[in-house]
Amino acid sequence: MLRGIDHLVVAVPDLDAAIRNYTALGFAVVPGGRHPIATHNALISFADESYLELIAFYEPSPDHRWWAPLRKGGGLVDFCMQTDNLQGDTAAFRQAGVAIEDPEPLSRVRPDGYKLSWVLSIPRDAHRGVAPFLIQDETPREERVPRQMAHRNQVRGIGTVTVAVSDVASVRRWYARVLGAAGQDVSRDDLAATGARFTIGPHALDFVAPRGAGSPLTGWLEARGPSPYSATLLTASGKPGPLDQTKTLGARFSLAG
Repeated sequence: MLRGIDHLVVAVPDLDAAIRNYTALGFAVVPGGRHPIATHNALISFADESYLELIAFYEPSPDHRWWAPLRKGGGLVDFCMQTDNLQGDTAAFRQAGVAIEDPEPLSRVRPDGYKLSWVLSIPRDAHRGVAPFLIQDETPREERVPRQMAHRNQVRGIGTVTVAVSDVASVRRWYARVLGAAGQDVSRDDLAATGARFTIGPHALDFVAPRGAGSPLTGWLEARGPSPYSATLLTASGKPGPLDQTKTLGARFSLAG
């Protein structure tokens, strides 16, 4: 069963610059280490058991699924869901019509030398970034996710992730079949868009399509294709509003109470 968002992926051109920028925005940023697939990361962990992954390439990797989105501006490029049954949820997405790979192992070596390992099921290109990739830990999850969850900006978790899509009906069928719930109709006047909302654990996902050419999602879909567009981060500070995209390196994040 899907338990909620595990993490959001923010692709950045320079990891050191991203750490400086997000620290200046009030986040506690923890260096994550290196993957054996040309990427390294830093993590921002939240009290709701989710986190942001700031990820960059330490060497060129044109075949990596986040290389092309980074070339188009990076920012929020993907999202991962926690599951307590990786095989079962992978099969459920496949039966719902999502092209998704069989689970495969991956690892990361933390700066202190500890080797983390987990297993991922990753959607294929056409469905990537709209269907989530799924994770199941082999080493303890508390070793993968930083224990530092207190932030100067008082962000405590992820609220709503907005995913731009061209065909709401097909995406709605995927999630309805996997979750056993039809989702809610949603109208997003801020984006001149409509779609469906699904709540998974403590998190909401809005899959929305533009109502016309005036929607900012129209240009986004032309440039980036169906993919994550923005996310709200819940804060106890009482200071809502968008974060500076020049500081987030392209990610559309807004604070919400």
